[in-house]
Amino acid sequence: MKILLIEDEASAAAYLKQGLTESGFTAEVATNGSDGLHAAMNGDHDLVVLDVMLPGIDGFAVLSALRTSKQTPVLMLTARSKVDDKVKGFDLGADDYLVKPFQFPELLARIRALLKRGTKVATDDVLRIADLEVDSVKHRATRAGQRIDLSAKEFALLVLFVRRSGEVLSRTQIASLVWDINFDSDTNVVDVAVRRLRIKIDDPFETKLIHTVRGVGYVFEHRP
Repeated sequence: MKILLIEDEASAAAYLKQGLTESGFTAEVATNGSDGLHAAMNGDHDLVVLDVMLPGIDGFAVLSALRTSKQTPVLMLTARSKVDDKVKGFDLGADDYLVKPFQFPELLARIRALLKRGTKVATDDVLRIADLEVDSVKHRATRAGQRIDLSAKEFALLVLFVRRSGEVLSRTQIASLVWDINFDSDTNVVDVAVRRLRIKIDDPFETKLIHTVRGVGYVFEHRP
């Protein structure tokens, strides 16, 4: 699942991005209201975490503009704690409102609740394909009953593959959704990550799930 963070404080943005990545999400950061609105309007994010006090366009204006054309779930995350601010946020179309300072587990729980509310099928906690099970909440993967230890990026890559199973993903798409970077044809970061994931997910088992589509990218599917 891809989350857009619109947060101008660098340390807060880095903390949030790291925590969400370690929890199996893909996180994109925008550091001002204008960039955040552009990203939200033109991206395919599953949820937006939005600060209020932003340079340029404030969070309320971003939310108001976003709601003219998109219904992406929005969680306001701000130090503005007055009741009037909360009411304004909800009136403009916010789905939730969390006041800083906050505990990350609470933020994570609210994010998961919003995602489940949006589409149950796409946000099931336990994903399955063939004999592989991926628990996105417990950050755990098993195949044929065997526990598979994965790094945060490996897990994020696996979740992407399972959620988009049967769909051919280009290296550019993978780089954007897992690393939040533009793919550089001179780097092999995607291929190296897929190779490492294959060693853990496919090599010990007879049935392979990760398949190379020559000249395009990869597809994750069970081929009997």
